[in-house]
Amino acid sequence: MNMDMNLFMQDMIRQARSEMEASGYEQLKTPEEVDAAMKREGTTLFMVNSVCGCAGGIARPAAMHAVHYDKRPDQLVTVFAGQDKEATAQARMHFGDDHLPSSPSFILVKDGKVVGEVPRHEIEGHDPMSVVVNLQGLFEEFCEEV
Repeated sequence: MNMDMNLFMQDMIRQARSEMEASGYEQLKTPEEVDAAMKREGTTLFMVNSVCGCAGGIARPAAMHAVHYDKRPDQLVTVFAGQDKEATAQARMHFGDDHLPSSPSFILVKDGKVVGEVPRHEIEGHDPMSVVVNLQGLFEEFCEEV
């Protein structure tokens, strides 16, 4: 039974990663990749991904659909909590003390500084469209027209 569960979880993780890559998100798997992403000019949307139900049913669909908007971040990146632990810890270090370390969540960075966030409590228990609206509100305020 344990082997089947491990295979099932690995399949779920592979699917979650694949969904994000297909939507244009770059996976950051190391602390060095996170540091480099934080140094990029312009706006970068970080998605802290996970395998929980609210990530799969709400956050990932919202992440995929929110970027179809007149204004959007220059870069889309994701760290996978529970999988790429060092990269996730590094990202959270950059997000600062005001950021609650939970997943899923979205953090918008502009020129290396956190300018907005959609935390887990605004994702869990909400529908994907309300998360899309919150993300696009951040895009409207901080991003350039595509």
